[in-house]
Amino acid sequence: MMEQIKREISVMGLVKHPNIVELKEISKGKLKEDVARKYFQQLISAIDFCHSRGVSHRDLKPENLLLDDDENLKISDFGLSALPEQLRYDGLLHTQCGTPAYVAPEVLRKRGYDGSKADTWSCGVILYVLLAGFLPFRDENLMTMYNKVLRAEFQFPPWFSPEARRLISKIMVADPERRTTIPAIMRSPWFRKGFPVPSALELEEKEKKVEEILEDSRTNDKVSSPKFFNAFEFISSMSSGFDLSGLFESKRRSGSMFTSRCSAPAIVAKIIAAAKGMRFRVAEVKNFRIKLHGPSEGRKGRLAVTAEVFEVAPEVAIVELSKSAGDTLEYVKFCEEDVRPALKDIVWTWQGDATCNGNLTAGHGGECQQQEVVA
Repeated sequence: MMEQIKREISVMGLVKHPNIVELKEISKGKLKEDVARKYFQQLISAIDFCHSRGVSHRDLKPENLLLDDDENLKISDFGLSALPEQLRYDGLLHTQCGTPAYVAPEVLRKRGYDGSKADTWSCGVILYVLLAGFLPFRDENLMTMYNKVLRAEFQFPPWFSPEARRLISKIMVADPERRTTIPAIMRSPWFRKGFPVPSALELEEKEKKVEEILEDSRTNDKVSSPKFFNAFEFISSMSSGFDLSGLFESKRRSGSMFTSRCSAPAIVAKIIAAAKGMRFRVAEVKNFRIKLHGPSEGRKGRLAVTAEVFEVAPEVAIVELSKSAGDTLEYVKFCEEDVRPALKDIVWTWQGDATCNGNLTAGHGGECQQQEVVA
């Protein structure tokens, strides 16, 4: 293998041509920590974006990391990448793939794995290689090397800084459930050194804790209950076949709506808790209106969603979700795949779901029940 590499280096030194990939430099050993950090920051930023699109690379290694003329890292070779539709019934990937020295332990175990968590492991191995100049798991016998990977058995060279050791120790954890996440990596002090703070992290630092936001909403708002949602709005919003909104509103409401039998404060608390689970940031809570910002940049910028609670009756509320910024397709996917499962405990019925003749809504258990609405 070494002879083949030497031959390739020699040949590429001879063939300088505009249409042939140019060999700029040959790395001989470890990189300085600041240089390794820069490339790792760009790697993590790119992988975080891939994961936000549902893409798992599954073959991350230095050979698939290229540099442009400005020394910026570019990830290549998505031939083994996976999309959400490749997940099986258990929500996991099962295809064993990748490069042995960089593959995650759970991939080797053949029991299914989360592609994003496997990518995170590979990023940790890459960071180790950049700082050390050699692999953390190496052995002439492949099965012996696999056993080291399965146990996450490796040692740090003496020149690794304490901060780098701490971060790699959190990434290269054999149990994927205990392994640190990409967002946590991006919040670590070692990673953030010299890194332009993404707007999501910037927002997180400026935000108050969720409990403080809720407390401010209770103590500072003069409004003790949500806005009233009149009967005509209720009928037109929840029934796809009986829309009277044009008669009573100059501007039709847009977005997704659902009814709930929970109290308005309970709904607000549930939405905030669900947002945290979906890595959305709570930007503002005021007058039973919640503003949420997405965790990463999308096709048209960062997705921003507003959720507002309206009162219909003492035991009935309507919640309207609307897109404030970002891509519409991403918003639709967010509502269908994230919001619905996360809020199922408080939802009575979703707009347009199981409507019958304009005056029936879905009750508990998915059955249609007669509802009397008094205008």
